[in-house]
Amino acid sequence: MTYYGAKDLAAAFRTVRKNTIQIAEDIPEEKYSFSPAPGARSVGETLVHIALAPRGQKQIQFTERLKTLSGFNFPAFMGKLQAESQKPRTKAEIIELLRTEGEDFATLLDGATEDFLGERVEFPQGQTPPSKPRFEMLSGAKEHEMHHRGQLMLVERMLGITPHLTHQMNERIAAMQAAAAAKQ
Repeated sequence: MTYYGAKDLAAAFRTVRKNTIQIAEDIPEEKYSFSPAPGARSVGETLVHIALAPRGQKQIQFTERLKTLSGFNFPAFMGKLQAESQKPRTKAEIIELLRTEGEDFATLLDGATEDFLGERVEFPQGQTPPSKPRFEMLSGAKEHEMHHRGQLMLVERMLGITPHLTHQMNERIAAMQAAAAAKQ
């Protein structure tokens, strides 16, 4: 018996993607070209990167269902992903890309079996660890998105935007304080 399976992973990924989409909606389109530092991705580039990143796990885990990463042509795959990420897109197109790519990946996660999630994928010789379960590799897609979403929340602050999660937390705190005050 597992305590966290495919349905939980899919639901968690959907929650993360929903929050990423909210950030994408909150940042004005004219700020999508903003980059926080030389050499860093712009807001728009970061959002497209987030949208497309799960394609790697989709290809490895679901399309090819690889048992080993030895022989997987990472440079060719990354080249295709890079070419796709360079296509010019409007804010609306980026948000739609986040929605469609996110739901496509979450649907795949939703349908995974325990046996599938428990299968180990071998890494090329000399890498540590030598293998990981598919579950860990697939949960890495969510972790990757949260990493970049944290960057975007800092960018929001730099642009004078209070992140929606901060607004929500402040509303919950105010409600708890009001309820406590009403009891006194």
